[in-house]
Amino acid sequence: MTENTTSTAPLRPSVATLTERPSAQVLIIGGGINGISTFRDLALQGIDVVLVERDDWVSGASSASSHMIHGGIRYLENGEFRLVRESVHERNGLLEIAPHYVKPLETTVPIFSTFSGILNAPRRFLTHNTGKPNERGAALIKAGLVMYDAFSGAGKRRVPRHKFRAGDKARADMPRLNSGIRYTATYFDASVHDPERLALDVLKDGLATGPHARATNHVEAIAIRDGEVVLADRVSGEQFTVSAEVIVNASGPWTDLTNDALGGDTRYMGGTKGSHIVLDHPDLVEATRGREIFFEHSDGRIVLIYPLKDRVLVGTTDIDADPSTPTRCTDDEIDYFFDLIKHVFPDIAVSRDDIVYSFSGIRPLPRHDDTTPGFVSRDYNVERTELPGVSVPVLSLVGGKWTTFRALGEQLSDRIMELLGAARQVSTVGLPIGGGRDYPTTDAQRRAWVASRRGDVPADRADELLTRYGTRASEVIAAITTGPDAPLPASGLSTAELRYMIETEQAVHISDILLRRTDLAFVGGVTAAVLTELGDAMAEILGWDGQQRAAEIEAAVENLNDAHRVQVTASTASV
Repeated sequence: MTENTTSTAPLRPSVATLTERPSAQVLIIGGGINGISTFRDLALQGIDVVLVERDDWVSGASSASSHMIHGGIRYLENGEFRLVRESVHERNGLLEIAPHYVKPLETTVPIFSTFSGILNAPRRFLTHNTGKPNERGAALIKAGLVMYDAFSGAGKRRVPRHKFRAGDKARADMPRLNSGIRYTATYFDASVHDPERLALDVLKDGLATGPHARATNHVEAIAIRDGEVVLADRVSGEQFTVSAEVIVNASGPWTDLTNDALGGDTRYMGGTKGSHIVLDHPDLVEATRGREIFFEHSDGRIVLIYPLKDRVLVGTTDIDADPSTPTRCTDDEIDYFFDLIKHVFPDIAVSRDDIVYSFSGIRPLPRHDDTTPGFVSRDYNVERTELPGVSVPVLSLVGGKWTTFRALGEQLSDRIMELLGAARQVSTVGLPIGGGRDYPTTDAQRRAWVASRRGDVPADRADELLTRYGTRASEVIAAITTGPDAPLPASGLSTAELRYMIETEQAVHISDILLRRTDLAFVGGVTAAVLTELGDAMAEILGWDGQQRAAEIEAAVENLNDAHRVQVTASTASV
């Protein structure tokens, strides 16, 4: 759902920087992770770059991920060896440059048969069509993991080699698994615990390079006028134009719709819908033994059961979708998720009462016609696009995924700089991201960091901030200790931290806080008390009157109820 509860507010500082200087070398439309990564890369090269996003940062496709940073073992079956090689390289890199959010993830594959799928595999490889589902057996999975280890450099880096267990050893290793499972294969990938916060770190790295890098959310590209892009600030209602030497459309699954709004006619995209649910289910958390359970369900779809933040994330579907229509996790998808849980953990009962959150999004995949959705390429490419009345180059990004965002940003930036006649000044390979710089990776280092930097903030609070922000927590601690601050006990935040999110991370609406600056919604932590508390605090910081405060709470409630199955009502909040 799109929130637009105001129409006469003054211009935010991030918008004022555009109206005061309405030109740039590069204009990027779309503030998902790939648009943000490209923005950061260009900013580091000293390019005059503007990034705009119609809603909040990473609120579209990037907000609906499975929270994985992975090499894509199943892409081997598609023959996408370049993508696998790049993905495992980027995964290994992110473990080093973003250790505050990207963590090693032990992953176990439960296997019911020995040789199943071997005869079907060549047809899958050659035709990219599954046909009748035929579960992959141990021999096929073993071969894939040997190849995957080779691509990963497993055993030589932070990622260990895979392990295969059979019979009693497999069942002893994970005793709650289905007794019909004959083997388990365990390997390491990586997870991103807070993808939205990682994206904000990438964004802030770009903004920190200087005034040549400007970015604002809640601003939509709506038309072309005299060769310039017309932008609409969805907070103040003001419209203005920005000119650029290169225009980049990084709208993800909405790329064709953005081109259409700007007068173009493209058919690049063919995204698929993926949904997830989050369960508050301690028994299921315990059964996973801290590992992601990653397997092929009876319909041939690769699915996952993933313990995260003392909850369990279950996903995902892969259904052709229309980007002009909002996606929602349906009852049928929930039934599908419960069925896949029963498939591997038959003695663990789950119900809709265990669901604390759901989300659904559209993958920014290329148009794929008759190709089975699961076999559509996850690789990315850049299309040169013609827009009527526009004489400057227009590039449309097709595809892209979380794991490869740094490499994609680098490659797209190189393409843009070639058009500008500029040369690369800085490489982002090995360059720490935001709060990952000097991040303590051992318990002893963590205790030392907290002790030396917490100031007057209690140690447990400083440790919590370190988890949320990485080493950028020192900025939040400074805000807390040098200015007015009061606890917000229902949400676990404080007024100074909330002000930091608004002033440095461009949070505009209550939902921006609940869904992307914190994990309150994800873990089922949104209550009427939280809404009331945040409404009061944000009203004071942003100057909302009583009517606007009530509208903001109502909009957050509607968003949570409609898009995420979070049943909290405005009537129980103080509005």
